[in-house]
Amino acid sequence: MRRRRSMAGAGLAAAVALGALAGCTMSSAAQAREADLRAREHVATAARLSDEGLLDEAIAELQLAIQANPELTTAHVNLGELYRVQGDFPSAERSYREAVRLEPRSFDAQYGHGLVLHLMGRLADAVAAYLRALAIDGEDFNANLNLATAYLQEGRARQALPYAEKAVALNPESGPARVNLGAVYATLGDHERAIRAYQAAAELMDLTPPLLLNLANSLGQTGRYQEMVNTLGQLLRVEPSAEAYERLGFAYFRLNRIEDAAAAFRNAVAMDDRHYPALNGLGVCLLNRFLLSDRTDAEARREGVDALRRSLRINRDQPRIVDLVSRYG
Repeated sequence: MRRRRSMAGAGLAAAVALGALAGCTMSSAAQAREADLRAREHVATAARLSDEGLLDEAIAELQLAIQANPELTTAHVNLGELYRVQGDFPSAERSYREAVRLEPRSFDAQYGHGLVLHLMGRLADAVAAYLRALAIDGEDFNANLNLATAYLQEGRARQALPYAEKAVALNPESGPARVNLGAVYATLGDHERAIRAYQAAAELMDLTPPLLLNLANSLGQTGRYQEMVNTLGQLLRVEPSAEAYERLGFAYFRLNRIEDAAAAFRNAVAMDDRHYPALNGLGVCLLNRFLLSDRTDAEARREGVDALRRSLRINRDQPRIVDLVSRYG
């Protein structure tokens, strides 16, 4: 009997122990729920602070959210976004990478990670992240647009084309999407389509220097040199640059306006004395002047050869320029 009572007591003790364990489990679950609630409150506060422009304070709130619940994907995504806005791309990349680890099927995590990788110049990694994002939501405009841009920057215009076209289809009123599509067409050598894309973009957005320069180049590739001159004139009124003046010199030269071409090339060199295409253009114009003078304008020959030699000091790998210098030098 005594042994039986002892066993009964042991059973009671075990029951008490199990009850205590169950109580601990419930307490842990309740604590987890409370921590998650606190984390979400920090996320909400961070959103409000971010809307007010208080980014440092918003970041601090998101860090508290992650301390409370390290597995709250939204907190990592939002933190990555704020770091990106502040220009702290390495911190943003770490936050998005953790969000992707926690929730690989999160479009926001995959796309945000791709965007930051893109901004960091890690093009191959950005392409992979954009593709993962599009596998989740293939109809997202920004992911299609940025993937096309990344492919184009990698020199893979053929791969960029379907995504650039999809971006325009998703948002026909986007000027940047049409500029991007035009750049893809131009890289593929389809300048007629590129011109149409650029002209459509010009009706939807401000005439930015990249748009005008791209349009001018495609006009030149199709032999529409006067239109190229007109477009570059618009560009130079907006933002003078050595490249724009050099392109203007090229267009004038093709129109056989040699003196206007020489003046444009001089302007390019004045803005950037290491712009060797402009030095080449100037040298060729001056050698043309020398030839048109029945080879009597020695000053034009001397100055032209000097411009070509300066170009070769910048870039030696120019066989045609080497040939001109050897003939007229």
